[in-house]
Amino acid sequence: MLLQLGAAFDLQRDVGPWLAAQDTFEETSSTLYVLNVERNGKIIYTWKGQLRNTCIGLYDPQTRQNEHLYTFERDLHIISCSVNNERTLLAVSFLQMTKEDKVNQLLQPVSKCLTLLIEIHPVNYVKVLKAVDSCIRVQFLYPVESGNPFPESHLLLISEDRYIEQFHIHVVTEEHKVVIQNTGQLPRERVADDLIWAQWDMTEQRLFYIVPKESRNTLKCVQFYPDENFKLILEAPLDISLSDMGLKLVNFGYDYYQDTEMAPKTVNLQVFTSKTGSLCVCYSQAPDIPEEVTYSISFLHKGYSKTFTVALEKTDSLQVKEVAFLNLEYYVAAYLPGHFLHLLNIHHPDLMCYSLFLTGEDASIKLLHDTSIQSICKLTLLDCCSGRLFTVKINEDSLMCFMWNSKLDRDRLAALHCALVHLGSAADLEDQIIQWILENLSPCHAFDPIQEFIIASLYWRMCLESSQLDKLLPYTSLLYWNGVVPGIACTTDLISLPILKVQNCKGFWEKLNMYLENVKYAEPQLHYNNNVLRREWYKLLSEEKEGRGAPAYLKNIFENARKVLSNLDTWSMEERFVPFFQEEDCQQQLLMGLMVAQLKDHLMRHLQYVGKKKIDQIVVDYVSNLLDLMCRMMEAVWRKYNLHPCVFSFDKRGNAAEFAVFHIMSRILEAANGLCMPLPPGFHSLHLGLGVRCLPLHTLLHYIDNGVLHLTETCVRKLFKDLDNTEKNEKLKFSIVTRLPEAIGQKICQLWNHPVTSNFIARNYVKLLFEKLGTRQRGRPIPDRMSIRIEFLPLNYLASMLAEIEDQGLNPFKEQDHVNAKFVEEMALKHTEMLLDL
Repeated sequence: MLLQLGAAFDLQRDVGPWLAAQDTFEETSSTLYVLNVERNGKIIYTWKGQLRNTCIGLYDPQTRQNEHLYTFERDLHIISCSVNNERTLLAVSFLQMTKEDKVNQLLQPVSKCLTLLIEIHPVNYVKVLKAVDSCIRVQFLYPVESGNPFPESHLLLISEDRYIEQFHIHVVTEEHKVVIQNTGQLPRERVADDLIWAQWDMTEQRLFYIVPKESRNTLKCVQFYPDENFKLILEAPLDISLSDMGLKLVNFGYDYYQDTEMAPKTVNLQVFTSKTGSLCVCYSQAPDIPEEVTYSISFLHKGYSKTFTVALEKTDSLQVKEVAFLNLEYYVAAYLPGHFLHLLNIHHPDLMCYSLFLTGEDASIKLLHDTSIQSICKLTLLDCCSGRLFTVKINEDSLMCFMWNSKLDRDRLAALHCALVHLGSAADLEDQIIQWILENLSPCHAFDPIQEFIIASLYWRMCLESSQLDKLLPYTSLLYWNGVVPGIACTTDLISLPILKVQNCKGFWEKLNMYLENVKYAEPQLHYNNNVLRREWYKLLSEEKEGRGAPAYLKNIFENARKVLSNLDTWSMEERFVPFFQEEDCQQQLLMGLMVAQLKDHLMRHLQYVGKKKIDQIVVDYVSNLLDLMCRMMEAVWRKYNLHPCVFSFDKRGNAAEFAVFHIMSRILEAANGLCMPLPPGFHSLHLGLGVRCLPLHTLLHYIDNGVLHLTETCVRKLFKDLDNTEKNEKLKFSIVTRLPEAIGQKICQLWNHPVTSNFIARNYVKLLFEKLGTRQRGRPIPDRMSIRIEFLPLNYLASMLAEIEDQGLNPFKEQDHVNAKFVEEMALKHTEMLLDL
């Protein structure tokens, strides 16, 4: 079971024992049911007394205490109830037409529904707000979570006649009693008219409702504020048919008897929001074909909708066919009991592979009745039939189990992204994900798990701190996905964007506005990518090799890298087992600094209202986090294979564990190269050291020639110091010397006293001397500095010319006294003797 429920409230558990102690309780479970859940979490419920009177109670989940609010001395059918924040006023709406009333209706006509406002601190005055033949729902506003008691309460009345109005009730304290100041005509104002659907968001105090227009329906939202004002803040055209369904209300309490008195629901529509600014409309209707079910999610913040048609494996006509929608903050769940659970990623719904479609045991949600699931707010479900309130969340253990057991890449990828979203709530989840990646490098064919882990982890690490980065940082390494889910068809349609009616919004509306602006004015490639970085890095490497790089620009780039490494040092509180950061790697530092510079330019273009200092810290943190993730992966590898933290020596061959680590490092290198990501300094040295220990010579050289292994000065120095000059080792050394970059080769040849390296030094000395000489003209005779005259005129001339150049102070090997014209002469003679077999 992927979704885990926590029992936050149970009528039988939390209220039953308290009622059993009351003498007036009639012990019949059907008479005890939930009426409403208020914003502060308090739950209003009702029960029948032994004399068939109707009682109303309140449960406080914080104190776990029950409170009796009011008793009607009649058997009533309460359809709606709400209590204000101070628990001084109670609004109740009930049907007067009991069975006995229906018999006497002709004798004494009465209105169908009566709505009352009752003073309950203490019980005192009862005011009739409405006496009409249409049903009325009531809901007090809770504009602030805490603070001083309001001198005025605000009550919404929602009428079956398709209008909503707000009452303003001013209260005063008289003789230790809280009473309504003006019991005559209470001030009121119309909030909405002609609506056909409405939903109450108790957490954010928002009213969503739909009104019909000529061409299509329009979704509107009214936001209520602490200063008693409310504003129409959003309008959005909807391509959804809601005709002939009557007024549909969502989250305005729960009427226990409505399922038996009303026809089965033909339409299910809910609006979900998240703290990141996403706005989704979930819609389903009764299926025309018993073998399939259709539902759609309109991602209003993205400007498109997705409609899913699912073929059902079992077609039991008695089984419920209504899709329930659940708000899981970063996901919207479509749940059809006994069939499937579909988790849709609301941040990135464009690729199907980010959404989990589960069937069988993975899709079951136990403890819930099939027909009475109501998502009353984020991560909270009400089982209306049993009177239980549940917190719901994705179970990390079940999710990881699903990842390990999945055979399909789309399931692995969706589960990986789902797990990364929940990293903040589970400290050890990242280690579990890394372990899964290490075991599943080969089975994943459609995506690289290392690339996806690093990019998605960076995205969530950075974007949870600043929602402004959501549109600018990459969230996946994939450009497209061609996979389909068997048994489910999906169509995508563009929809009209919502219109915000208020400028300079704050909170949720500000973030939603950012989404909408991105959709309207987004550049084709708004998310940062590394294509330009790769070209610029190759260009700088070439310029540096040829000595053409601009010193000031390179200095700035390396300064960026220094900031990243310094920033990373402040995070490293624990001792690292992997020998990284023990050497300088100019190529990787160049890439680090260049990534900082280019990412900074990218953010500066699009975050115009964020300060330069803040952006500097963001980009340094981004690259630091990237290197930190690399290190975490390698630390996990080190612990998994129990390797020693010291640098390897080369006098022994590697074991199976070292070969496995070498293979994983090769995959990490491949992933980093694919996305042009920097590696921690020391990575290439460690990788090369493992390669020397684990690979046969021909394979080692093949890896070097193809760029898999990089020859670093640190590793090659150690290799030449550790290995003696046996025939096998000389062959290895010679193969490496011939492949070394020139700058490193000059240093390494000084460590190996061998004719090959002496010849290399002599040749390089001559080359550098003539390069330094350039076009200079010799203006004086060649001095005779030959200690022994050799009757070989070409060599005599070369030696004399080198001696003259040395006299001009152009010796490139001044620190090595033995490397001079004399040394070149001796090497030339030895080389000639070897060629002539003398």
